[in-house]
Amino acid sequence: MSGTETTNSKISCDLEVQATDSPPLHLPQSVDPSGGVGHTEDDDIESANSEAYPEGGLKAWTVVAGSWFGTFASLGILNSIGTFQAYIQEHQLQSYSPGTVGWVFSLYAFLSFFCGVYFGPIFDKYGPRGLTISGTAMMAGGLLAMSFCTELWQFLLAFGVACGFGTSLLFCPSIAAVGHFFKARRSLATSISSTAGGLGGVIFPLMLSSLFDSIGYAWATRAVALICLCCGSIAVFTIESRLAPAKNARAHPDFRIFRQIDLILITAGIFLFEFSLFIPLGFISSYALHHGFGLDFSYNLVPILNAASIAGRILPGYYADLVGPLNMNVFAVILSVVACFGVWLPAGHTAAGIIAFAVLFGFATGTLIALAPVCVGQVCETQDYGRYYATSFSVVSFACLISIPIGGSIVNANGGDYAGLIILTGVIYAVSGFVLMGAKAYVFGLRNWAAVY
Repeated sequence: MSGTETTNSKISCDLEVQATDSPPLHLPQSVDPSGGVGHTEDDDIESANSEAYPEGGLKAWTVVAGSWFGTFASLGILNSIGTFQAYIQEHQLQSYSPGTVGWVFSLYAFLSFFCGVYFGPIFDKYGPRGLTISGTAMMAGGLLAMSFCTELWQFLLAFGVACGFGTSLLFCPSIAAVGHFFKARRSLATSISSTAGGLGGVIFPLMLSSLFDSIGYAWATRAVALICLCCGSIAVFTIESRLAPAKNARAHPDFRIFRQIDLILITAGIFLFEFSLFIPLGFISSYALHHGFGLDFSYNLVPILNAASIAGRILPGYYADLVGPLNMNVFAVILSVVACFGVWLPAGHTAAGIIAFAVLFGFATGTLIALAPVCVGQVCETQDYGRYYATSFSVVSFACLISIPIGGSIVNANGGDYAGLIILTGVIYAVSGFVLMGAKAYVFGLRNWAAVY
């Protein structure tokens, strides 16, 4: 018997044993835009054998490096919105309520993810170059325009709209391109590139809090714009795709992929934890100021949180390749619940308590942000990764849109007290954990709760 026949016989036997002894598995099925299912379980086996991933090498790690710089210029700004919001709330827009000012940054976060519903399919069809060029120009231009802003509508257009589009244009290909070069080590590679967002969330707030006093808000913001321009330019020349577009690829979103129940549940889980995630990111500095901490201490909580998130991206990213990205995200959700109810709520008014919360929550946040795209990638073929990731996160983007304004309204309704906001954050985190476990139960059944996924 030939080697091929032996392998095929072994696969057949394994599938028969699985069908007899285990509950049925709901394997990923890509949806064909024409209306049918793009491939079957047999196609999955054939695809797994035919797709050869470099899993390393000069070109693959160059793409990861380019992704790192693109993520620094996009997610680095996203992780720094707390510093911008606290400063603008105290100066240019001091006559507006926190809920109203929050719309500037929630609009930015919303567009950062929602626009991917179009940019992801464009990446799958045409590659990353046009996206990264446009994203770099819009990020630098939006920040430059923001340095001149004094009115609410100006901040909405410059930061909310222009930087929101720019972040999405840069971030989407930065994440999707890594998946073209890594499969077995995708969680680790994606986590490495996403550390840039955490590092940017350390460098930019520290830089801004120092420059605000020395050279003023306008030139401090322009300095950030210059850094984003340089990092984005590196991403333009180093990020590339490897796999040819799928036969059914098109440069338009396709929400019919939500026929997959596992994708619906994963997207719902990400939606819930992203809603909760942006509340501490947006309010931790304002919370500290409310409790009487100094300006420098309050602003520095954001870089402390983001520094912890760097470790949260690397270490769980390594273990996610062993135990599964969704399992690691469930662990991060549990840690977030503990941080909210065990530290922030009872002890956040003390210096030790708020620092401990920033470290715990930052670590968990890094894991969730880094591995969420990898969770989505488990339910599709690599050629469809950009489309699936972008479409899923277009739904998640609505959580980013409403979380900060709702949080600000809750604080106002409670007379400036943050207890209700903290409780809401922890409860929604807990619900997201149950939804993610529901996705795993759908795929593997209730008895295989320890399966790698």
